[in-house]
Amino acid sequence: MLNRRHLRVKVLQSLYAYHQSRSGDIKQHEKNLLQGVDKVYEMYIWMLSLISEVAGYADVDAQDRANKHLPTAEDLNADVKILSNRFILSLQKNKEFLAGKKKYKVAWDFEPELIKTLFSNLKKSEEYTAYLGKTGDTLHSDKDIIKHIFKKVILKSSLAEQVFEDMFIYWPVDKDVLQALIAKTFKNFAYDNPVENKLAEVTGNWEEDREFIVSLFEETIRYNDEYQALITAKTQNWEPDRIAMIDTLLMKMAIAEFINFSSIPVKVTINEYLEISKEFSTPKSNSFINGILDKILIELKSENKINKVGRGLIEE
Repeated sequence: MLNRRHLRVKVLQSLYAYHQSRSGDIKQHEKNLLQGVDKVYEMYIWMLSLISEVAGYADVDAQDRANKHLPTAEDLNADVKILSNRFILSLQKNKEFLAGKKKYKVAWDFEPELIKTLFSNLKKSEEYTAYLGKTGDTLHSDKDIIKHIFKKVILKSSLAEQVFEDMFIYWPVDKDVLQALIAKTFKNFAYDNPVENKLAEVTGNWEEDREFIVSLFEETIRYNDEYQALITAKTQNWEPDRIAMIDTLLMKMAIAEFINFSSIPVKVTINEYLEISKEFSTPKSNSFINGILDKILIELKSENKINKVGRGLIEE
């Protein structure tokens, strides 16, 4: 699921788009921010659907083999055991999944070769052969072959990778979140009764998380000039055009958290943005951002602008 670091990245992406855009429509960019989170869930539904389609292709494959000009005995008796896979059957009856498919208009008709190729790769695997030969299956053992389809067939496919990259602009960034959502789904699907099996949630508490990202986005923009002045005062020896825009945005977001988010510890804020900078900015950004934020924090403390409460108390 999306944790707070992932959510901060979503805000960073939206702030970058806002500053790069000629449109100053904050509400539109805020709407895009929320849609960015929803896109992660949409990607999740598409992936679950793809897993189901790959398993379901066993039926098409069996029919194709039986309809050969000179089918062998094996062709006429293709094993379609996976069609009765407990995880797949439960997923296909899941109301959340069905609602998601309807909402996002999920259908893989536009990529028939993808499903065929993925199933072909599955058929060649030792794991699938072992699955077909296994008896006494349970929901737990049925999930094992589905995990194999996801991890070793779909995620290892360059064709599937390209399809998802084309469909979802932030696929490279959100891919790890997707894997966590799928893993959570395997854990959640623990009951033989499909009604008891639930999909993963995109965040731990969407009501709180929604308020967090919207507030962080709005506060960073509202006090942009003030935060820029703080940064400029501490970077006088740096030419402005040499400071990466991402670094500036990360520092402004951190300052917004210092001042406006009383329940988030200062150390947590600093650590989060330093970690984000490692992935999204330059190799030297980490130490640069850390140094500037330390100086800004000292100034803000001296002016009594940092007021943390509860678990967010500043450690002296």
